[in-house]
Order: sequence, then C-alpha cells, then structure tokens
Amino acid sequence: MALLPTGFKERLEQMELCRIQRLSLLQAEKELQFTKSQLLASKISSIKSADHRCLNLQQQIANKHFVISSLKSRIDLLDTEYLDVSQQVRVLKSEVQELEELEREKERYFDSEIKEMEGFKAEVEKFTDERRREVQELKNQAEQLKSSFVKLQGNIGCSDDSELAAAEIRKSELLAEKENLDCRLASSYQIRAQLQRQLQSILMTQSQAGKKCTYSSQMRCLKP
Repeated sequence: MALLPTGFKERLEQMELCRIQRLSLLQAEKELQFTKSQLLASKISSIKSADHRCLNLQQQIANKHFVISSLKSRIDLLDTEYLDVSQQVRVLKSEVQELEELEREKERYFDSEIKEMEGFKAEVEKFTDERRREVQELKNQAEQLKSSFVKLQGNIGCSDDSELAAAEIRKSELLAEKENLDCRLASSYQIRAQLQRQLQSILMTQSQAGKKCTYSSQMRCLKP
C-alpha cells in the first residue's frame, strides 16, 4: 500500500477528530434534550397536579362557604327563636308577678275578711249570750210573775175591795209586762235569725270570691 503524504494524513486525522468531537457534541445535545424533555414532562405533571389540587381546594372552599352560609342561617334562626323565647319569658314573668300580687291581695283580702268575720262572730256570740241571759231573765221574771199571779188569784176571795182593785191593777201591770217581755223575746229571736243570715251571706261571699280568684289564676296560667 502506498504511503500517504504526511500533510494528507494529518488532514485525515484532523477530520476524524472533528467527527468524533461532533459526535460527542451531538450525543451531549441529545442527552441534554432528553433531560429537558424529562424536566418538561415533570413540570407539566407538576402543573397538572397543582391544577388538580387547586380544583380540590376550590371545591373545599365552596363546601366551606356552603357550611358557613348554613351555619349563619341557623344562627339567625336561633337568634329569632331566642328573641321569641325571651319575649315569652318576659310575658310569663310579668304574669307571674301579677299572679303573685293578686295572691298577696287575695291574702290581704282574706285576712281582712277573716278578722272582720271573727270580730263579727265575737259580736254575734256576745249578742247571743246577752240575749240568752235576757231570755233566761225574762223566763225567770215570767215564772215569778206567774207565781205572783197565782198567789193573787188565790188571795182574791179573802181580800177586801181595795185589795181586789190593787190586785187587778197589779194583774194588768203583770200582763202588760209579760206582753212586753214576749215582744222583746220575739225581737231577740228575729235579731238572732237576721245575724245568722248575715253571717251565712258573708261566708258565701268569701267562698265565691275565693273561687273567682282561683278561676282567674287558672285562666291566666292557661293563656299561651
């Protein structure tokens, strides 16, 4: 084989070296492009993952807004119910105060009526005792008058005219006194019956007043 000139041989070596360098550069560029492709794909995947997370966050935010709106509506409803309950409590408290005042007035009324009834009862008992004593005295006097009248009738036969006239006068006086005692006795019975009727009327009035107060209290408690 003929030997190549030295200059041509060096030229070939330079060309081979350039070819190897270019191949190396191409291989490096290819590897760089592959690395860039992988990096781009990773970034695209990261972007897609971020978009998915954003969508999830937006959905969660929408759900939170819905929950907040529901809670706000519930709070408004509870505030309205609280105001209604507070108003009912104030009304009930006012009614309770009225009932307590009515109960105190009723107690004062009954205390006053009881004191008045006890005083009236004491007066009735006192009057009854006095009338009973008067009636007994009247009965005793009537018995005495009756006994005196019988004695006078027995002594009429043995008395003179003056004694007879005196006996007649005494008889008239005794009869008048007896009639007066009968009238007083009848009046006492009438007064006693009237007092008993007044006492029964007072007791009935107190009973009706107690029933009326109790019914009024029950109606107040039954009001919505």
